[in-house]
This record gives sequence, structure tokens and C-alpha cells, in this order.
Amino acid sequence: MKFSELLGIVGELPVFTSSLLRVGDVDPVGIASQLSRWVASGKLVSLRRGVYAVARPYRRREPHAFEVANVLVRPSYVSLESALAHYGLIPDAVYMTTSVTTARTSRHQTPLGDFDYRHVSPAFMWGYTAVRLTSDGTPSALVARPEKALLDLVYLRRGGDSEVFLRQLRIERLESLDAAVLIRYAERSGKPKLIRAAHRVAQMVDDQSGEWRTL
Repeated sequence: MKFSELLGIVGELPVFTSSLLRVGDVDPVGIASQLSRWVASGKLVSLRRGVYAVARPYRRREPHAFEVANVLVRPSYVSLESALAHYGLIPDAVYMTTSVTTARTSRHQTPLGDFDYRHVSPAFMWGYTAVRLTSDGTPSALVARPEKALLDLVYLRRGGDSEVFLRQLRIERLESLDAAVLIRYAERSGKPKLIRAAHRVAQMVDDQSGEWRTL
């Protein structure tokens, strides 16, 4: 396979898995050897075993960290602080892209950024959607809905349902959270910890709404 053929197969994808090239009657050993040669020559960047990025001189567009996160570990979706920051719900800058996955907990440092994955059971793998990352809709990535991102964070943090922890998050734009959805998601999980947290956040939303009504 020529490199131009690879670029034709990859198309607009700046990040891809080697499985994309193993369709049909191909030699997997030969494909692996060719990928290694392209990495050595600087045409590809190896992000982890079986996951590659087209090197900057050859890629058609720059990858967004969220789409890289989706491909680096599958299945996964961006959540926790990264999703909350994306929605403008927390004030702190987030320098590592955080996701949840049914795969094992792992962390990956790559030339395209640092990525953290937290394990959840398959029964908790819901509450996400495809989100446009640019104004033209290209690319998009699987990202937790705001309410699920908050519940994922609560679920994975010790003491995450405490009022102290929830207030330390300094959640901004509380009015953008749908309290009814938050509670419904928490009840769907069946986790008392999440139900407690959802009701506490719902009360925070209601308290803030009351403050606005008195202005």
C-alpha cells in the first residue's frame, strides 16, 4: 500500500485505528509492518498500539482532543471535568481530557494531548450524545450530557454526593442544568449516592432561581 492510498482510505479522519486497513483480503502482518515504517519516517504518529494519527504535514485538519479521546479507547465518551468545562459549567481550565469507559482505567500521554479514562460498568454507559465540536459540525464526538457528566463525576469521587464537594465545584450557569433530567438520571442509576447528589444540586438550582426572582 502506498501512503497516498492510506490517505485516501483515512479521508478527513486525522486519527484512525489499524482495523480500518484490515478490511477484505489483506495481510495483517504486512499492514503492521507498513504502519511501523510510516511511523519511523514521520508520516504517522503512534498514539498507542493500533491507534495512529496522520502527521501534521499530511493531515487534512487538526484533530480535536475529544475526537481523539473517542478513538484512543473504545468504547468511551468524554465526561467528568472535561464535559463540564465544555458546557461552561465549571470555571477551572481543564488540561487533560477525561472520559469514562467500560475498559480498564488508564491514562495515556500522547503528542496530541493527555487522556484519562475511568472505568464504569456497562450498565452505567449511557447519557451521552454526539456533540458538534466546531461551528460547521465537523468533527463531532461522543460527550456526556451535562447532567450525566456531573453524575459521572459524583459517582467516581469519594464523597462526591456531599454538599461540600458539590459547592467546591463552583458550578456556573446552574440554570442550564435540567434538574428534572438530573434526578431522572440519578434514579435510573439506582445509586443512592447519585440520588442524594441530584436532589442537592436540584435544591441549589432552585435556590439560585429564588435569588433571581427577588432581584
